[in-house]
Amino acid sequence: MRPTLSQFLDALPATVPANLKALVLDMAAACRDIGQTVNNSAITGKQGALAQENVQGEVQKELDVIANDMMLEPERWHGRVAAVASEEMDTLHPIADGGEYLLVFDPIDGSSNLDVNGVVGTIFSILEAPKGRAVTEADFLKPGHEQVAAGYTAYGPQTTMMLTLGAGTFAFSIDHDRGEWVLIRDQVAIPESTREFAINMSNHRHWEAPVRRYIDECVAGKDGPRGVDFNMRWLASMVGDIHRILTRGGVFIYPVDQRASGKNGKLRLLYECNPIAMLIEQAGGTATDGHQRILDIAPTALHQRTGVVLGSKEEVTRVTQYHG
Repeated sequence: MRPTLSQFLDALPATVPANLKALVLDMAAACRDIGQTVNNSAITGKQGALAQENVQGEVQKELDVIANDMMLEPERWHGRVAAVASEEMDTLHPIADGGEYLLVFDPIDGSSNLDVNGVVGTIFSILEAPKGRAVTEADFLKPGHEQVAAGYTAYGPQTTMMLTLGAGTFAFSIDHDRGEWVLIRDQVAIPESTREFAINMSNHRHWEAPVRRYIDECVAGKDGPRGVDFNMRWLASMVGDIHRILTRGGVFIYPVDQRASGKNGKLRLLYECNPIAMLIEQAGGTATDGHQRILDIAPTALHQRTGVVLGSKEEVTRVTQYHG
């Protein structure tokens, strides 16, 4: 029988703190509840947009707010979380005095897919909290290599969670008959080479020259300089596209561009890129902003954005080299 998430965590070395293992279980339970809410949203009428925007000026879906509120419930975290930061909130939200960890999350990634039954997900990152004092925003502004755990849950045909505690990436799926998360893939490994890329081609005219060069070469196929045909995929959900890459390889690119709204990138460093980059690296892939390793970027703001190139090592290296 496949091991459950609890059994998997129990088997980890004693160097992994017991409270971190317990927090991962708490996070998995929260994702299970969010997934059930997402699955029932068409019946309950919770899929529409609200007449309000988040801190980034983006129109919020009702489920964005519902999932965010679920993550703010103190009883979920059993005193282990000192404070949380969310893509949907202006600043940090304190949870419990003395909590050992900070939780960073995007409650519903890809929420534009909700109305069309596309893949959406929850992305999370766990950091150590300061000891003996109140948490400030600065405590969240750590480079990604200081994360102690990261993951996401994809709500698609299966409810699947990718998880890393810094020693490999592992896949779990919810067994609804047992009410348990079970291990479905041990030590996920991304192929080093790929012939598949994910990017929003509608922004081609706005990209910087290195990205246009790379994509144009891919599109030229076997008659172009690469000499091979590439496939393109784009789900408009980072979780969905990354899950495909962690399953069969590929490269995901959401670059900076020449528009005022895109000059710093579109994806959030803390809520999306750092946890995904940790998962990718722990699966043998590479993650950069086009110039440097994502996990080495020193954040300066909670809602800092960045360009991102991640996935199979050979293609990420090529794009990064093109940036020179």
